[in-house]
Amino acid sequence: MTSLPPVSTLPHASDSELTTVLDLLFEPSLPLNALTLPVLRSTTFSSYEVLITAVNAQLKALASSDSPEDVKKLSEILCSHPRLGEKKVESEQSRKEQAQLHQGAEEEKEKLESLNREYEAKFPGLRYVVFVNGRPRPVIMENMRTRIDGGDIKAERQEAIQAMCDIALDRATKLQA
Repeated sequence: MTSLPPVSTLPHASDSELTTVLDLLFEPSLPLNALTLPVLRSTTFSSYEVLITAVNAQLKALASSDSPEDVKKLSEILCSHPRLGEKKVESEQSRKEQAQLHQGAEEEKEKLESLNREYEAKFPGLRYVVFVNGRPRPVIMENMRTRIDGGDIKAERQEAIQAMCDIALDRATKLQA
């Protein structure tokens, strides 16, 4: 599937069709599918933007929970996104979105790898998620440094959720065109 079906058809779609839609919008993630499929089966959304807003609310509920299981589930969902600049990226959408991060000086690539390691050490169980949207690597790395230095894991979860949903909105726009 290289385009999204009409959003109104989702409540009648099979689990595999719904999973494909979620994989196209977000990243392939079994925990996200388990969380979201019941809502997709039972709700008719007026647009993909409204659907993504509903997923955002589900993820924010996990982020505000004190339950270790909810925090673990959220971490697994957020870690479905590939590391920035990683060479082996599973999803076609992420490959396209990160393409410009693979260009440039070797020194910048090494710095990005180092920032990824530092981020994941600072925020165990999380992966840096950002809406790249054509921004150059130095701007992304500056954002990453700021978020590492902020050191607030709860705020970082919120940032990652928002970035994940911004990415999904951008993908929805492109996949409906």
